[in-house]
Order: sequence, then C-alpha cells, then structure tokens
Amino acid sequence: MAGNVINTQMSAADKFKNDLEVDAYNKKLDAELREGRKSNHELGKDDFLKILIAQMSNQDPTSPMENTEFIAQMAQFSSLEQMKNMSQNFEKLAVLMNSTEAQNYLGKTVDIDIGDTTTTGMVTAATRDAKPQVMVNGAYYDMERIKTVYGM
Repeated sequence: MAGNVINTQMSAADKFKNDLEVDAYNKKLDAELREGRKSNHELGKDDFLKILIAQMSNQDPTSPMENTEFIAQMAQFSSLEQMKNMSQNFEKLAVLMNSTEAQNYLGKTVDIDIGDTTTTGMVTAATRDAKPQVMVNGAYYDMERIKTVYGM
C-alpha cells in the first residue's frame, strides 16, 4: 500500500513559483485600488429582484410567504424605482434651467468676478450643459462668476 501515499509537500521551486504568482496578483490588486477602482455598495433593481427570487425559491413549502408580504415588498420596490426616476428627471430639469438662464444673458452686459478684479462686457455666447458658461470679451466664464447683470 506504499503506492497510495500522497505527497502534500511542495518542492522549493513550486513554492517559489507560487509565491511569485501570489505577489504579482497582490500587486495588481493594489495598483487597481490606487487607480480608483472601487466596489459599488449600492443595491439596484436587479439585485432586489435576485433577492426576491431567492427568497421565494427557498421559502418553507409548509409556510410560504404571505401574499401581503410579497405585495408589500413589490410596493417598496416600485416606490424606490419611481423615486429614482424622479431624481433623474429633476437632474435633467436643473440642467435645462441652468442652460436657459445662461441663454437669457445673451446680449446683456455683465460684471464677471475673476478673482481679485472684475471685468465688464457683453455676453456673446452661452454653452448648454450641466455647468453652463457664458462668453464675455472672448473668454468663457462659469455662471457663478456673474456678479451683476445690466438691463438693455
């Protein structure tokens, strides 16, 4: 029965090779973390549905989930989804309002705060994005730099 003996000891060469692979993998993980790779700790709708399916699949057949419990969970899921949609729509509305405000300054004279001094000029262009800018005297400035708006 000596032929059935299993050697659980690694040779020095195998141990060295294994240590190199582990070290290389750890360095790769460390580099990814330094580059800003972060895990997402938020649960989305897909995660919620997976949990719900697992819960239903693994429930006790002699005492299944009550209809009211199931309906309550679905209502919570639906409410959460609608709140997320509303939040996204509010963000879009805010961008639209900021862009509209920037466009309303076209043709108006404004004072722009540029640090320790102020420049005055007419708004000749405006960008349309999340942080709109206005062009005064050939340069673009963020909207929050406008200190005074003069009527026409």
